[in-house]
Amino acid sequence: MTTALQQQVFALDARYNALRAPENPSIRTQYIRRRSQLLRETKRNLDQWKQYTKLRSMLLQKHYGNAKIDSESRSLSKTSILTENQTPVNQSSTTVIPTKQAVASKAIVGGNSIAENYAFSGVHHIFDQHAKAVTMVKFANNDRTKLCCSSGDCNLSICDVISEPPAVLAILKGHKKLVTAFDWSINNDLIASVSLDATIRLWKTNDFSCLRTLKEPNNSQILCCMFQTSNNNLILTGNCRVGGNVLCITSDNDGKILWAGNSKGEIVSISCELNGALCILRRFSYDSNCCVTNLSYRTWVSREARDPTLLVNATNNTVTLLLVNDNQGGVRCRRVFKNRHTKHMIKSTFCPIMSFREGACVVSGSEDGSVYFIDVEKTGPKAIVNTLQGHARTVLSVSFNYDESLLATSDLDGLVIIWKRGNVVQ
Repeated sequence: MTTALQQQVFALDARYNALRAPENPSIRTQYIRRRSQLLRETKRNLDQWKQYTKLRSMLLQKHYGNAKIDSESRSLSKTSILTENQTPVNQSSTTVIPTKQAVASKAIVGGNSIAENYAFSGVHHIFDQHAKAVTMVKFANNDRTKLCCSSGDCNLSICDVISEPPAVLAILKGHKKLVTAFDWSINNDLIASVSLDATIRLWKTNDFSCLRTLKEPNNSQILCCMFQTSNNNLILTGNCRVGGNVLCITSDNDGKILWAGNSKGEIVSISCELNGALCILRRFSYDSNCCVTNLSYRTWVSREARDPTLLVNATNNTVTLLLVNDNQGGVRCRRVFKNRHTKHMIKSTFCPIMSFREGACVVSGSEDGSVYFIDVEKTGPKAIVNTLQGHARTVLSVSFNYDESLLATSDLDGLVIIWKRGNVVQ
């Protein structure tokens, strides 16, 4: 409980941070880093923290007035911002995760509850190397330390989050406009990035040099990319002719089927050959009045459940689980959760090692500045197993390192917060 109150103080400072030293962003970042450090070091009892939080809120409001985020995004309670839609379309009655009888699987993670496993709370570090929104963060594959960030300032950065202190290893410069997306190759020796400047750049991670630059033939903006899972010599971009702007893509584990989400609220399944040949298979109309901003694929590899599932973010205020129900990539709706999301390119992610637990968790950013951990097998307010409140603006992207010891989140102000796993205080 004390940790939760410390986080509330940090969230309060973050909301007002944009009002501090408006002409000097570096001072604001130094301030919020120091506040995070002091909160971790200060020992208080429960009642003292409650009194301190209330008093600090009053003083900040008196000095700065109401922070903009209070009057709009924070007006809803935690339970009303993110609750399960009670009438999802074509919802399956079957479970999608290991059952209560999965004793061996639960033992692998110590038999902890899902809330205990995802009690992220402490701030490990704050990066501020980007001057504009950080559009995407992603840890290297099977790696605890390397994090890549892309930004609206036209640059990418590679960080070491474990070093003492955590450090920015390199700034990758070359794109002329906002960097929309990137992907690590399977062995992390390359990073592919795409941009509104209609180029694809391939970066070497050993010396941070640009290996190659490719121009989109029709000079169209490129909004997403990924390495082909089975053939890292191929880079797939959001240029398939499936209608609307292709905003996001993902693939199954073999790279044989892709799914593309577009600006017309559609999700299209596409077959992909090893030579790069593409063929449209299925078209799923998610919501014609919204944009599909993120797709993630996951198969629960366990004895109890093997259902392949897509995790979807869309600008109709939802986070959705779709069941992949045929070998052509067809999908049907399984579970819908509400989330503050109307216009930005918000992303979510599956938790990496949820296959071994009772319950399954996903994490999503939100336009209210919070990060939500959602147990996809629960309903209503109980679905929210944790909420991180440290960003003052929309949280655009989230990423776990492979062992779930750290979580990276990024926002519209260009801040990247590295959260560390905490302990639940009973």
